[in-house]
Amino acid sequence: MSIEAGVLYVVATPLGNLGDISSRAVEVLREVELIAAEDTRVSGRLLAHLGLSAGRMLSLHEHNEQARVPDLVLRLSRGATVALVSDAGTPLISDPGFRLVVAARAAGVRVSPVPGPSALIAALSVAGLPTDRFVFEGFLPARGAARRSRLNALAEETRTLVFYESSHRIAACVNDLAAVFGGARHGVIARELTKHFEQVADGCLDALGAWLAADTDHVRGEFVVLVAGAASAATPDTAAADKVLSVLVDALPTRQAADLAARITGAPRQALYREAQRIKAKAQ
Repeated sequence: MSIEAGVLYVVATPLGNLGDISSRAVEVLREVELIAAEDTRVSGRLLAHLGLSAGRMLSLHEHNEQARVPDLVLRLSRGATVALVSDAGTPLISDPGFRLVVAARAAGVRVSPVPGPSALIAALSVAGLPTDRFVFEGFLPARGAARRSRLNALAEETRTLVFYESSHRIAACVNDLAAVFGGARHGVIARELTKHFEQVADGCLDALGAWLAADTDHVRGEFVVLVAGAASAATPDTAAADKVLSVLVDALPTRQAADLAARITGAPRQALYREAQRIKAKAQ
């Protein structure tokens, strides 16, 4: 592969495990004239690991992006090759770069993706929640009142909900999710994905809040929080489905009971399986 003059390459970089970077990403980072990085210190460590020069980096973050975009677009218009990277994952997904991409496209500059890691997609792939339809909400507001207001607006959303959250707000975030959506709503917390202390915890929101409170290590790192969508108006009668399931669980293995209850009632098999597990655990 050879890179093309006057192209802005949007390059995905590893979330944590440096082995996840693609050979194409390495080649682009090696060949471009300039690397626009969210934090040159973080990206400098990646370049050092790859044996590449860090001397071509320029910082591009939320505080200086607007001021630096015109010069970068001018360089691109004159044939420069530029790679845009964030600290981890795919740029623009709750990271800087939006202004640069918009301005480059408006100026007729070609913008080319070099795809790779994304915490959003990585978490969805292992969460066990529906992925055919989902909505990404990024970071919720930092202040409690504003956060709860936003969650109230999402309370009837039927698609799987995905959020990013920081370590110092994760507990408050999950508690607010339980308060607004109900503690029985199913959720998943994906912590430190691809890193040494990676954890993926699932359960009802009340249980996830307790899991966070049980160990101080559970509130460290970077988080993706996923929540099952609200039941739609077309969803079968959950009370009837639960009644059928409670009878079947007494006589059949958990998975078989859930499968049969889904066939009888039309309720989602995955949700029935989780409920069957809960009933079995409570009975023990």
